[in-house]
Amino acid sequence: MSMEKKKLAVTMTSLAGVIIFAVIVIIVNRLFNPVNVRMDFTDGKIYTLSDGTRQILQGLDKHVSIRFYYSRDVADMPVYLKTYASRVEDLLDEYKRSGGKNLDVKKLNPKPDSDEEDSANMDGVSGHATDAMGMGDRIYLGIAVSCAGKTVALPFLSPDKESLLEYDLTRAISQVQVSKKSRIGVMSAMQVMGGIDNPQAMMMGQGGMKPAWAVINELKQAFEVVEVPMTSETIADDIDLLLLIHPKEISDAAMFAIDQFVLRGGRLLAFVDPLCMVDMQNQQQQQYMPPMPSNLGTLFTSWGVNFEAGKVVVDRKLATRIRTGQGADVLPTVITLSKSEISSDDPATSALNNMLVFTAGAFTGDPAEGLVRTVLLNSSDDVQMMESFMTQRNGEDILRSFRSDERKKDLAIKLTGNFKTAFPAGKPAKSTEAGEEKKSEEAVAAFLTVSAKPGAVVLVADSDMLYDAFCVSTTNLFGQKIVQPINDNLNFALNMVENLLGDSALFAIRSRATTSRPFTRVRDLQADAEKRFQDKIARIETDLQKVQQDINDLQRKRQKGERELLSREQRELLKQFRKKEAEAKQELKAVRKQLRQDIDSLENNVMVMNIALMPVLVVVGGIVLAVIKRRRNVRR
Repeated sequence: MSMEKKKLAVTMTSLAGVIIFAVIVIIVNRLFNPVNVRMDFTDGKIYTLSDGTRQILQGLDKHVSIRFYYSRDVADMPVYLKTYASRVEDLLDEYKRSGGKNLDVKKLNPKPDSDEEDSANMDGVSGHATDAMGMGDRIYLGIAVSCAGKTVALPFLSPDKESLLEYDLTRAISQVQVSKKSRIGVMSAMQVMGGIDNPQAMMMGQGGMKPAWAVINELKQAFEVVEVPMTSETIADDIDLLLLIHPKEISDAAMFAIDQFVLRGGRLLAFVDPLCMVDMQNQQQQQYMPPMPSNLGTLFTSWGVNFEAGKVVVDRKLATRIRTGQGADVLPTVITLSKSEISSDDPATSALNNMLVFTAGAFTGDPAEGLVRTVLLNSSDDVQMMESFMTQRNGEDILRSFRSDERKKDLAIKLTGNFKTAFPAGKPAKSTEAGEEKKSEEAVAAFLTVSAKPGAVVLVADSDMLYDAFCVSTTNLFGQKIVQPINDNLNFALNMVENLLGDSALFAIRSRATTSRPFTRVRDLQADAEKRFQDKIARIETDLQKVQQDINDLQRKRQKGERELLSREQRELLKQFRKKEAEAKQELKAVRKQLRQDIDSLENNVMVMNIALMPVLVVVGGIVLAVIKRRRNVRR
């Protein structure tokens, strides 16, 4: 056989092989097309339905309908929304598979003037114009969930909130099945429910009504939320959970009301604060004195809890780098908590990854008889309790006097069991105009002295963590306000509410909301670098202060009216002191520069490894594979 015929035979054989392989792929694809099988190898299985969702879907005892509204035919639909809509459809298919016969999923295309568009508007799913003038086609991308005549809508699905989509959808399914919402009372010294923080600025036309905090808006989606005044002397019987946020200067009468609320089985979630930065900001605008700390002293004592209201946790290891107008500052009073500082034993915190607390306090002490104490959040062991007024400085100044206690501090705890009253004599007496205490008939009336049933109280030593700027980011998409968590602070509060109310199925779903995973190894290396240089910086600064003191002593020896020092020897001594001062300042500058270079170098090395490592591995793998193939061909 000639060479040309051999080449033709090889070519035809290869072509036939390709055609046969293509036919096999097409046949296999058609056979398995109805089967939607996916492998999820991501950390945390973020593309797989969580156990909480499966638990709720498999426990459906009523028929639930999901209507997905998506404008498929709008020419101006952004590509990123089309891509996102496709992922939403995949997620709904997973819901349908897990929900079975009790879950119905409908996919509707709300064209202009169609029945589908009317249905979307009736369900509360709003359309958004594609142009700024509002004259273009309207885009619909939302979900409505209904059951037994009750409907909960997700008006617009934003790709920015994709990580929360499963939680929002599962929560909606859970909500439509519940006939009565739990009732939450909110008590705070700040305008967390919305209102006027600065009355003087309002009167001058410089301020306005502030919206409710994000945590309140999130709670309103699942619960009935009412405000409880700080002056309240009783807590309504229909309140299931009381949420305290920085209850500063709370009265004994209000604490007695909380005491009786807990004893009758009510749940309490309290965020106290030794130095509330949000409250300080509001008061500084009003030119008031720095804010008072919040404390539940009488109740804490009864529960076996110690809380030093005047001291703040300073944590060198968990210090957070904050951007400021002058650059960046590492603040040891702003603490970044990761998995190692968040309890993995409690179901409400086990899936949380990243939290941020600001000028927090700490709880100590042994629980009272009948109570069990569980630590939910803690600091590192490179920590010190510092007077709150000493922490109003930059990070470098704070660390200059830092002396580690070498013992972890408890930032949040849970108390469960049988509580005893903190007011064995009954309701506190009211003061009369003459200053005498007088018991009213109400005060001597019957009151609870021990728990009617086992109760639960969660105490958190920081309230700033719930402020919007510290836990969420807000964006605007087609006129829709999109709130996205930036850490697990909001998730922590919502998990605790549901945990105290007994609904734990949503914990694992919501905790998947944030994908931020801080480099704990990098954080530890930074802390070691700062610790290594801190002693040297302190020594140089001490020497510098001594030299400056010597110079001042020489200057004070100058006689009035004299232009020269008293002697030539003293002039020479002053010259030597000046030289030492300049050398000390230069050495201090060099050490601080070296510290910054070490930290920056560490960050740059990690960034380079993250960016370049995978491409390098691919290139090396390709070269190795090419060499192996070449050697095989040579052997043939």
